[in-house]
Amino acid sequence: MISLGKSTILRYKEFTEWADTLHDVHESIWLQPISEGKASVGEIISHLKNWDTYLITTIIPAIKNDEGMVFPDFDSFNKIAYEHARSGISKDRLLDEFMQTRLHLVEILLADPDVVAKHVTANGVETCPHTGTPYSLLYIIHEFNDHDTHHKNQILTVI
Repeated sequence: MISLGKSTILRYKEFTEWADTLHDVHESIWLQPISEGKASVGEIISHLKNWDTYLITTIIPAIKNDEGMVFPDFDSFNKIAYEHARSGISKDRLLDEFMQTRLHLVEILLADPDVVAKHVTANGVETCPHTGTPYSLLYIIHEFNDHDTHHKNQILTVI
């Protein structure tokens, strides 16, 4: 695997180190929206875990079967994650679920560089309409790194 790919995946793994500090977030903040109309810290972590799980259970098998990546409607998919965060699951358990899922995904990604680098479609489209970059799982992980940073910055405004 090219070093850029490995560094992108290791950056994805590094987010778990920061997420581990969220065990210290006060319970009164955990499920409060970070701002009006936005998700809470707990809902954000559940949302990230759900996307990692989706990559493991749906996207990676599809690529291995020479199929394209198909992503669900974001709003309804995220709603499921938010409901999980509000289901009564403890902060520590949800953080542990996220960490285990992310580390498992990283392990899979590092073990199969061909799947990671393979050019595939995303919802039937071959290249990103914004960058012109051909889609691959590595490209999605790169985008998810930016997504993680966005959510980290949101969380940092309330903790």
